[in-house]
Amino acid sequence: MKEIIKLDNIKRDFRVGDETVHALRGVSFTIHEGEFVTIMGTSGSGKSTLLNTLGCLDTPTSGEYYLDGVSVRTMGKNARATLRNRKIGFVFQSYNLLPKTTAVENVELPLMYNPNYSAAKRKEKAVNALIAVGLGDRLEHKSNQMSGGQMQRVAIARALVNDPAVILADEATGNLDTRTSFEILVLFQKLHAEGRTIIFVTHNPEISGYSSRNITLRDGHVTSDMVNTNVLDAAEVLARLPKNDD
Repeated sequence: MKEIIKLDNIKRDFRVGDETVHALRGVSFTIHEGEFVTIMGTSGSGKSTLLNTLGCLDTPTSGEYYLDGVSVRTMGKNARATLRNRKIGFVFQSYNLLPKTTAVENVELPLMYNPNYSAAKRKEKAVNALIAVGLGDRLEHKSNQMSGGQMQRVAIARALVNDPAVILADEATGNLDTRTSFEILVLFQKLHAEGRTIIFVTHNPEISGYSSRNITLRDGHVTSDMVNTNVLDAAEVLARLPKNDD
């Protein structure tokens, strides 16, 4: 299987006043194409620092990070931004949508910087991504006309539109009620079944039951890295939950 992500002894230190904080203390793992990995850890475990490293938002102090075969650590800021835009689809807890723009316009955003796409092709890709997440009937809705679950689906469509090497989700169900959370988990399991590589960063241990592999961080170290042999079916759980009153 193709290696999508490879971390080799990643360390990240921060200066805070006179002290040095060791946020990551030698993290190593490899994620292959088509894996659905949860990265878990409590506050202060180094989870956010790891997320920023994986997302090319920050560079390690030492160690090597390869994203789809490309070494990230020595890259300049601009090269890293381009790599991030092409290779990573982000899904955030707070959706990060532009409020007064339509679903289609929000999803088109990552393609704006890609000279290979004409305006028509951009729109076509955005519409297809929205259909893929079940929002074909909400294309022209603005963010303020949507529920939290719908906004998160728009964010997932935006993450998919560039056909990224990996989808990086940060507490993607953190702001949603139980039923809506499971609707989003069903969608992530569907994307995984279609061959997408997904990294889901969360402090909620329940999520780990629905992914194929679980990595746990504590104090900047990987304390466990386990394959999940009994993946739960989010759709089954969803079917048993009471319906939301819209």
